Amino acid sequence: MKKTIEKYFQAWIDVDPDTVKELFSEDVIYSECYGPEYHGLSQIMRWFTDWNQKGRVLEWTIKRTIEQGSTIVVEWYFKCEYEGNVDGFDGVTIADFDDTGKIRRLSEFQSKPEHYFPYEE
Repeated sequence: MKKTIEKYFQAWIDVDPDTVKELFSEDVIYSECYGPEYHGLSQIMRWFTDWNQKGRVLEWTIKRTIEQGSTIVVEWYFKCEYEGNVDGFDGVTIADFDDTGKIRRLSEFQSKPEHYFPYEE
């Protein structure tokens, strides 16, 4: 499962739609960390194409993974340039896989990369 997620993240960096297409089931549900949800592989492919016309992923680094059964949880850092703005954030992906090893459900969650310590002296 980790190799699949690594391939997926790299496909965004390489702008490789063929790899994205091979990793997801036809009836996948994909929920992005800021609200959009895509139902089915065709919607994911449309989003991938549309997004890459306006931006590009500069970095998508895996920090750690936790696997249990057919589910993987991945903590990561993401950085991109989109419509001229560069931004980055920490995040978590929870992905469920089907019996053929394809992603059937993926949910992302976002966290600000800047941390502060209110009780440090």
